[in-house]
Amino acid sequence: MKELILEARHINKQFHDPVTVQVLHDITFTVNKGEFVSVIGKSGCGKSTLLYILSTMDTDYQGELLIDNELMTGRSDTELARIRNEKIGFVFQFHYLLNEFTVLQNVMLPGMKLAKYSQQEIEHRALEKLKMLGIDNLAQKKAYKISGGEKQRVAIARALINDPLILMGDEPTGNLDSLNSEMVFDIFKDLTDVHNHTLLIVTHDQSFAERSGRIIEMEDGRIIRH
Repeated sequence: MKELILEARHINKQFHDPVTVQVLHDITFTVNKGEFVSVIGKSGCGKSTLLYILSTMDTDYQGELLIDNELMTGRSDTELARIRNEKIGFVFQFHYLLNEFTVLQNVMLPGMKLAKYSQQEIEHRALEKLKMLGIDNLAQKKAYKISGGEKQRVAIARALINDPLILMGDEPTGNLDSLNSEMVFDIFKDLTDVHNHTLLIVTHDQSFAERSGRIIEMEDGRIIRH
């Protein structure tokens, strides 16, 4: 029996600026546990807009979003923030690390915010994630002293600290050279193949998408294949 992690039901969205423009049309699909899904489509097709709705950061839409079989639609900002921190890991195109903090402190931040474990346990978990990504040797380095590819790996470790149900990414390789892009792809592949993590990644990189487990293709705010 497949375990449903995320379900979008008939999601529509408009922007009102100043005229009303329909940006998402009747988006319906599901993501099961352990799937590595890429969302592709031309710039402006609505894929990032969709991701922000799916990650509960944008609540201004019609339709229903379920994460872990629970309805997210209509919940308070406080509830959504808690769910987001606990159940969703997020990797952006830019790593958003705090420069003056060490790598370890950066990875620990979402864990401290969730406050589910002691500081000692969070530190232990953060080191485990860094080790899993092969960068535990950087733990005590200040974030501004490491390379771009290393920063993105630290950002992935940070996204994984609370063992989220789903890891979402918005162009996570968009700012990296081909060597580092390849490294990030291999990490994602390993996360699903070895650790049974669930990934939903927005990308414009066709070769990245083709090697993921499944492609959702968008055009003009609609899904044209999934």
